[in-house]
Amino acid sequence: MDLDYIDRLINIREDRDLTQKQVGRVINKSQQGYDHIEKRRAKLTIEDFMKLCEFYNVTPMYFLGYLSDPMRLRK
Repeated sequence: MDLDYIDRLINIREDRDLTQKQVGRVINKSQQGYDHIEKRRAKLTIEDFMKLCEFYNVTPMYFLGYLSDPMRLRK
């Protein structure tokens, strides 16, 4: 089964033992607002997506499914 970017965002958050509230703060959302993104009731903006890539230090290519393993962002 292929994971989409939302599945990968959920997995990395859980793997790093972070709460929805903690991750929501990164993109200025409440816990409930971030929960809506994870449950696909709300859209994730490209700006917020990029903030999460930076927060997790993971290339967008991983979240988008082009890579099977997360890679660090190059700065």
